[in-house]
Amino acid sequence: MPELPEVETVRRGLKKYFANEKIQQVKLLYPKLLVTDEKQFLKRVTGSIVTRIDRRGKFLLIRLDNQSTIVSHLRMEGRYSVEESDQAPHKHTEAIFQLVNGNQVFYDDTRKFGRMQLVKTGDEAKAVKSIGSMGPEPTEQTLTSTYFFNRLQKSKKAVKAWLLDQNNLAGIGNIYADEVLWLSRISPLRPANEINSTEADNLRENIISELAFAIKNGGSTVHSFIDPAGESGHMQDKLHVYGRVGQSCERDGEKLIKIKLAQRGTTYCQKCQK
Repeated sequence: MPELPEVETVRRGLKKYFANEKIQQVKLLYPKLLVTDEKQFLKRVTGSIVTRIDRRGKFLLIRLDNQSTIVSHLRMEGRYSVEESDQAPHKHTEAIFQLVNGNQVFYDDTRKFGRMQLVKTGDEAKAVKSIGSMGPEPTEQTLTSTYFFNRLQKSKKAVKAWLLDQNNLAGIGNIYADEVLWLSRISPLRPANEINSTEADNLRENIISELAFAIKNGGSTVHSFIDPAGESGHMQDKLHVYGRVGQSCERDGEKLIKIKLAQRGTTYCQKCQK
């Protein structure tokens, strides 16, 4: 599933081609993509202008000039691409936004897990439950040390599971949870409430810096992720533990192991992640 850096990369890519453009027509090839009334979606979106594209956690928020917002979640393998006017739908194209400028924006999803919902702009938290309950964005300004440490102290969950819970913190998934725990020398199995304030500060800083670094590198292409221009990310070449099970830890040479935790594969070093 695309995580915050990948979704932010998509947002930035779409901004180049989609923002400030008028949507001439919408073709819905897979109606189950919508978590909203189809007729209302087509009526409100057709003829509207995309004013900007925002992101909240792993959600894309496509803002329209009629005070409507398309809330889009890519789930496992959803992706957007910008195509020429004569491009036919791909095998897994679910929706096509035809723009007045002649370009087309395709939404493809091989596994059909992604969803779109049309809501009134400003009502995202009320209309989409998971947005309403979502924790802060992982930035220096929004993720405060006090909030982070106090929230950790309230949970006995394994810290890896805690990081994956979007109610605690927005945007982290399996890849970056493994990475920030390795950077912080913390075992994914440790109960969240056993992490002291010094460790919490270090973990917080690693979360903020690692996700920013991943965005700078265009996200991680470890399965099928590519940006709207068809480019792969580069972050997968800079990962320390994720996808490296059986290889040597870069820090101490110990063989990296993989376990199942919170129903996710989890790779870490038993020697340096205490």
